[in-house]
Amino acid sequence: VQLQASGGGLVQAGGSLRLSCEASRITYSIDIMGWYRQAPGKERELVARITEGGSIDSADSVKGRFTISRDNAKNTLYLQMTSLKPEDTAVYYCNAVARRWRWDSPQNYWGQGTLVTVSS
Repeated sequence: VQLQASGGGLVQAGGSLRLSCEASRITYSIDIMGWYRQAPGKERELVARITEGGSIDSADSVKGRFTISRDNAKNTLYLQMTSLKPEDTAVYYCNAVARRWRWDSPQNYWGQGTLVTVSS
C-alpha cells in the first residue's frame, strides 16, 4: 500500500484546511485509515481514524473541530480541519492498516507527511 497525502499549508488561527490521502497498490483491503500528527519535540499522536465500516475514533483535542471521512470507492481519506489553533501545528501523517490477502495479519503503512502550520 502506498499513501500520498496532500493539503497541508500555512493558515491563520481560526482558519480551515482539508487534508487528503490517496491509497494505491491495495491488494486486498484497508481496514482502518487514520491521521496522526507530530509536533516539533513531541511524539506522534493520533488525530482521528476511521474503519472501513465508518466507525470513528478521534482525539479529544480535535473533537468538534476536525472531521475525518473516507471514500472507499476512491480509496481516499480526508481530514477537514476547522477552527485551527497554533497548537495544531504539526506534520500530519496518513496511516493505513491493511491486509494483502484475506488471512494476512494487518500491516501498518505510513504516508510521507504533510506540514500544517497555524499562525497566531
